[in-house]
Amino acid sequence: MGSEGPPSVAVHITGFKKFHGVSENPTETIVSNLKEYLKKKGLPKGLTLGSCNILETAGQGALAPLYQTLQSAIAGKTSGTSNSQKTIWVHFGVNSGASKFAIEQQAVNEATFRCPDEMGWKPQKVPIVPADGGISRIRETPLPVEEMTKILASKGYEVTASDDAGRFVCNYVYYHSLRFAELNGIRSLFVHVPLFLTIDEGTQMQFACDLLEVLASLT
Repeated sequence: MGSEGPPSVAVHITGFKKFHGVSENPTETIVSNLKEYLKKKGLPKGLTLGSCNILETAGQGALAPLYQTLQSAIAGKTSGTSNSQKTIWVHFGVNSGASKFAIEQQAVNEATFRCPDEMGWKPQKVPIVPADGGISRIRETPLPVEEMTKILASKGYEVTASDDAGRFVCNYVYYHSLRFAELNGIRSLFVHVPLFLTIDEGTQMQFACDLLEVLASLT
């Protein structure tokens, strides 16, 4: 069955620009170079790569461009792609203190920023989406995080499944994305990566490629 017809999964990707304490964000490099990298390596079977966008490392002040970015996947889905094709958002963010890749299971409806974001906002114990209720509300990805983690670990990567995306901009974007995905019949995933000083750029590019291959095989 798999070789006929259009690819079954369309993946759209975001990374982040620099922010306080991280002058060069590895996710900006990964996402900016991914299309060219996959051209050379070859796209994983069953997958099409949609948009690759770099987001401001900001919460409330960057909501409008975030939603324009998320909406672009829906626009693409309705303009000529197969109705059977699944759409997935993959968001990459950096955890500068991490030694492993982390695939995030969930986001929490709480913004408590340890430092101001790139637009100067520093909320404390604020609900990300007030209409969702209090700051303890959780949204989870329906994607098989544990299974994905096991497959990627079997390929030799230092990777873990995580249930804590922090309370900074990464969690803020993931929460909005999970909510948007649920409302629009698509899926969302967030992946934290270390600095290039910890895991080199070449390994991180290959990890991103293998992550997409795993997504295509499991969805």
